Formats: sequence, C-alpha cells, structure tokens
Amino acid sequence: MDALEAIRTRRSIRRYTGDPIPRADLETIVDAGRLAASGYNAQPWEFVVVTDRALIEKIALHDWIAQAGAMIAVVLATESYFWREDGSAAVQNMLVAATALGYGSCWLQGRTERHIPAIKKHLNIPADKHLMTLIPLGVPAEAPEKEKKSLAEVLHWETYQDKTG
Repeated sequence: MDALEAIRTRRSIRRYTGDPIPRADLETIVDAGRLAASGYNAQPWEFVVVTDRALIEKIALHDWIAQAGAMIAVVLATESYFWREDGSAAVQNMLVAATALGYGSCWLQGRTERHIPAIKKHLNIPADKHLMTLIPLGVPAEAPEKEKKSLAEVLHWETYQDKTG
C-alpha cells in the first residue's frame, strides 16, 4: 500500500487477533519512526518493542490492549526543545507504516499519564527519559469506518473564513 492510501485508511484499531507480528515488520515500523522529521535533527527518541505476551498483559492499560501482537513504547529525551513535536512525528510515521503493512494500531494518550511510573519500571526505562506513549499493534480484528471531516470543512485559502454560517 502506498503512503497516501495508508494515510487515508488509517484508523485507531482496538481489537486484535492476538497473532504475533514478524520481527522484520516491527523493525520496519520502528524504522519509519526513526526517520521522522525532528527539530534541529535532535532525534530525541528511542523505542522499546515488546512482544512477550506476559509483559504486554502487564503493561496493558485496557483489556483490548492485551490482545495486541506487539507494543511499542516511545521514549524521549526531554532536554531536546522539540521533544513533543518530534515524538508525535515519529508516532504518526509508525501508525502509517503499520497500516501500510496491514496491521492495526492505536495511539494511547491522555489517561496513560498516571500509569507511566509503573510502565517505566516494567520496561526498565531510565528515570531521566520520558515515556511519551504506548502503541499497541496487531492483526486487526475490526475495520472501523468512522468518517473524517471533509476537506471542504477544514481547508481555507488565503485567509480563515467562518464555515459555520
């Protein structure tokens, strides 16, 4: 699948078959994250790939995550000025790469914050590194069709125009 088709069809997947993901595919997905845009080329990221079923179940924040074939922890050095932006770019690249390879994924954010200390401990992530997010990956067991806003709803030319009236 080409990149634009992967971007068009990517959706957050929250049901997986539990099948394992080949190591080569996981490396391809992480490599897409490694190749993301980075402010000042700081590349403040490191990635922990978890394939051990028991460990996935230990760090799963929801029942549906425990069925993932793998999990990627996105770890960042926060002394980099643009670490949030850089980490986000890396995550988006990995989500698109996973879709292109036929896998489902979901970017966990928001309510994960309170679980970060325990997850860092389970994954042996150093105290001076920030765990930005976990990305569960797997063979999808669902195909959500939620519609995105249309291009006409979000695109403005030259100046912003109110589209509500």
